[in-house]
Amino acid sequence: MYPTNAFRQLSRQSVMIRALTGAGIALAVISLFLSGVKHPHPEWGAYWMAKPLIIVPLAGATGGAFSAFLDFFAHLNGWNKLPARLISGLVFLFGLWLGIVLGLNGTLWH
Repeated sequence: MYPTNAFRQLSRQSVMIRALTGAGIALAVISLFLSGVKHPHPEWGAYWMAKPLIIVPLAGATGGAFSAFLDFFAHLNGWNKLPARLISGLVFLFGLWLGIVLGLNGTLWH
């Protein structure tokens, strides 16, 4: 009756792989920002790096998971892959930017 690929399911593994990839990219980006700070301001506190190192990878993981969900729904609805990948890439970059702003708020982001 129906082709077998029409019943493709969203697997937890594909979401986790994309989320971990997004978190890894975000961690690398925020590490580049933070590695440039040699003498932090004393008013930032001793653990000022903890906030950006937690928030930014979470934003990257969310963007990666969104990519997996959008890829699944694009396949399910028969959309072309290129627009779905472009949209998910733009959403990832927007989320990464928001994560960087939220993570660095009060320290490097004035």
